[in-house]
Amino acid sequence: MLLTLLPILAPVFIATAVGFIWARSGAEYPSDFIGRLVMTVGTPCLIVSSMASTDVELASITRVALAAALVLGLTGVLAYGVLRVKGFDVATYLPPIVLPNNGNMGLPVCLFAFGEQGLALALGYFLVMMFITFTMGLAVVAGGHGPRAMARAVLSQPVLWAMLLALALLFSDTPVPLWLANTLDLLGGFAIPLMMITLGVSLGRLKVKKLKYSVIFSAMRIGGGLAIAYAVVTALGLTGVERGVVLLQSAMPVAVFTYILSLRYERDYQEVAAMVVTSTAMAFITLPVILAWVLPSVAA
Repeated sequence: MLLTLLPILAPVFIATAVGFIWARSGAEYPSDFIGRLVMTVGTPCLIVSSMASTDVELASITRVALAAALVLGLTGVLAYGVLRVKGFDVATYLPPIVLPNNGNMGLPVCLFAFGEQGLALALGYFLVMMFITFTMGLAVVAGGHGPRAMARAVLSQPVLWAMLLALALLFSDTPVPLWLANTLDLLGGFAIPLMMITLGVSLGRLKVKKLKYSVIFSAMRIGGGLAIAYAVVTALGLTGVERGVVLLQSAMPVAVFTYILSLRYERDYQEVAAMVVTSTAMAFITLPVILAWVLPSVAA
């Protein structure tokens, strides 16, 4: 089993370690510029390229997207109830508990675990997570936004338009010209490596000052997400790669973007930073176990 997991996890761990060491060395790393480059150029190109070159049925992507919406929605409802009962600040803790790191960590893990088909389906899950982040997530952290503000936030995301274009190409079975396909492959190729390195840089730069509740909430993010995902894939009857992608993407650690939101809107960003670091460290331990459980059922 170790020989099976090593090719999946080693690239993720090593790329993250590169970013972490880079940050600790004090060398300059323009995270804001690279983040924008990845989100506005690399990821949109990766989405269109993956969908256009992979033999994935539209119905398969739809099932994964539906499962993602159910998992994140149920996680949000349950987490909201727990936070309210225990008296925690919902605006601080709800987004980190609900929103997984489907981009920086989820995409490469699904790619190495399930190949191009897994990447295409993982991108479907990722788009649902991004949509929730820029609608309900933003509204919760910012203390409420009007419908127009939320609509602008969603419609301004290139990844949304890239997914719509990719689905249109997939639905109409329209071939992509070779010159465009090569361009998309080239530009989309830098997205995942830079995501992993940027994750490592973020972990190296975050200053964790509060750890009191981070372990508990990190366990809720990973373990709770996995448990809810298992219930959802069972209820929907998902099998194979679809099931594996939903389980893995749902068990990812806290999204780094939640820290950025908490910092921007003056929430308790130190608590969120602790959750990002703690949950990511926890994921390095839980991912091999989850993969060892998921892979045999996908191959069966």
